Amino acid sequence: MPDKLLLREQDRRRLRDLLVQHLPGVTAWAYGSRVNGDAHDASDLDIVLRSADLDKIPLKALERFQEAVRESNIPILIEARDWARLPESFHREILRNYVELGE
Repeated sequence: MPDKLLLREQDRRRLRDLLVQHLPGVTAWAYGSRVNGDAHDASDLDIVLRSADLDKIPLKALERFQEAVRESNIPILIEARDWARLPESFHREILRNYVELGE
């Protein structure tokens, strides 16, 4: 069964490749308008990054990943956040509706 993420497959593959290259062992979940059906073609993509142990991802590694995403050919803005740096209330919101992008 296909998931409900509004994202071109080529962009999804490129994002997964960048994740493996820059943040190995980290899982990405998409949430927000591109998952809940409120998005349009120009909507940004909200993702949350979860390390295997749910500890904070080193800032330098996050910065390298975010820079690689900005320099990629993915034609939409991608907002990446570290799960461990978000408040518990935000965790509950994300857990209501997300799509796993993989590792």
